[in-house]
Amino acid sequence: MDYLAYAMGSGGTGGQGGGLGAFIPLILMFAIFYFLLIRPQQKKAKLHKAMLSAIKKGDRVVSSGGLHGVVTGITDEIVTMEIAPKVRVKVSRGSIAGVMSGPPAKVENE
Repeated sequence: MDYLAYAMGSGGTGGQGGGLGAFIPLILMFAIFYFLLIRPQQKKAKLHKAMLSAIKKGDRVVSSGGLHGVVTGITDEIVTMEIAPKVRVKVSRGSIAGVMSGPPAKVENE
């Protein structure tokens, strides 16, 4: 029965601990997540938004679905691109994955 009295006593060791000491691992985990996940994703989204706002007629673009084409018309939400001679498709502006650089490739007609 004596062991119960010792277990209930506040011996000073193994008590509540320091207030800030318990939060240090949580703070470190948040810092790691911020620098490895959140911050790079924000930078990537910012670059993509800048690329979308810089699209103009005549740019060669590729959509997120893999369509390559030349921009022939553009509005706030829709991009019209020509994927083949006299074949135009409309895609959402947000689905443009990238702008291709360099002159357009020459396609030989069969």
